Amino acid sequence: MVVSKTIISRISEEVENIMLKKVENKESRKMILLTNDDGIEAPGIKALFNTFIKDKKYDVRVVAPDRERSAVGHAITVFDPIAVKKEYIDGIFCGYSVDGTPADCVKLAIAAILERKPDILISGINRGANIGENIIYSGTVSAATEGTIYDIPSIAVSIDSFKDTDCSFAAAFTKKIAELVLETKNLLPRTLLNINYPDIPAEKIKGVKFTYQSSVKFRDIFIKRVDPRGRDYYWMDGEYEVLSDDEDSDYVAIKNNYISITPIQHDMTDYKRMDYYKNLLDKELKLKNNIK
Repeated sequence: MVVSKTIISRISEEVENIMLKKVENKESRKMILLTNDDGIEAPGIKALFNTFIKDKKYDVRVVAPDRERSAVGHAITVFDPIAVKKEYIDGIFCGYSVDGTPADCVKLAIAAILERKPDILISGINRGANIGENIIYSGTVSAATEGTIYDIPSIAVSIDSFKDTDCSFAAAFTKKIAELVLETKNLLPRTLLNINYPDIPAEKIKGVKFTYQSSVKFRDIFIKRVDPRGRDYYWMDGEYEVLSDDEDSDYVAIKNNYISITPIQHDMTDYKRMDYYKNLLDKELKLKNNIK
């Protein structure tokens, strides 16, 4: 049987068009990168994945630590290889688990794993609030910070509970915030949104407050123990130390049953005191010049 070159070329064109449409459809969907510091098996990140995956306009990818990595801050792995493994949620391919820190996950995802740059990064949903001075220790917030370093709009999400809790409302509301960020494109460069939810039923939440980072901190308590070989070791514990009760702070907002949203930058320059230090340095230089 002889098939004309015309038919073959037409079939080739049709196949090519189909493949191009598939690529275009995938490219037109917004890519959501999900990560956390509680590990890929945590219920919070699964709640986010299941919420976004229902919406066909998103291409959702998870790149998260393979185990608990809370309170590692912005640490990255430099002197060891970083292993990755394909992962599935409810039988659906979701992305990769990483033998590394939350910041490692973001770096790997953007620079090596994903086929294109994510449109938005969401880190969470974390067990325990990320508020006050403790933000600096947070792997959740650090992962979102890493996203801003790559100029990706980023959101950190936490619930004020250290127990496994219902994340469905937080996931759904976070999706609305993410959609707003994507639609308006008004999130300032190198700024992330740090969202904290009170651990209460949705109907009891009073509303949303834009807040500032409070001065609340964790007062360290170390419990001393002795192992069977007579060596001392310590368990770290502690409790919140509240230094301010300002209603516009993140701590007070969630304690008053509001959702707290705090814009955060990783630029640590103390702009408010720049003139103070300039004047101090000028005086010091003048003093040294007079001595000479």
